[in-house]
Amino acid sequence: MLITFEGIDGAGKSTQIKKLVTFLTGENREVLTLREPGGTEVAEKIRQILLESRHEISPIGELLLFSASRAELIQEVIVPALAVGKTVILDRFFDSTTAYQGYGRGIDLHLLQSIISISTCGIVPDITFYLDIEPEEALKRKFSKTSIPLSFENEELDRMERSGTEFYQNVRKGYLELISLNKDRFVSINALQPETVIHHQILAFLKERFPA
Repeated sequence: MLITFEGIDGAGKSTQIKKLVTFLTGENREVLTLREPGGTEVAEKIRQILLESRHEISPIGELLLFSASRAELIQEVIVPALAVGKTVILDRFFDSTTAYQGYGRGIDLHLLQSIISISTCGIVPDITFYLDIEPEEALKRKFSKTSIPLSFENEELDRMERSGTEFYQNVRKGYLELISLNKDRFVSINALQPETVIHHQILAFLKERFPA
């Protein structure tokens, strides 16, 4: 089974992934957790370029770098893991590309989907949890324990996070559009709820869709 988590940074994906892994391992399931971009030696190097670079990267260049990282992860790790029956939990997948590079950067969606289809080798998540939060609220969480001014242009953020408020508003709109088009796969959850409440909602959805 392939489970993916989506949402802008600050939505609480990492926290919920950890809680779900703890539950599933307690049920004696073999679980593999991964993140995008990353997960292989090559993909981690691409991650450094995409997130830590202070250089500008064109939208198409960004798309191709994300796709290259994903292709490596799919072929080297995800396909073999699924083949032996592991539960794979992925922090971001191709929906992030559609939301960020398509709706956020403005890349043509038809072009984008053709590139995604090549990089994913036809792999589609069994279920995708989207943690919904307004960009401004996500930013507040990012700096909740610091005195750093709230701004998407702040140098403390990574290259993607510095893309600006309008960019993140468009990304969120993209996610909401994806959910409306893929209702059988997506589960949208209000990320402002308490962590425990969200965790129990995730478990309830999993048990409802996959009783076994």
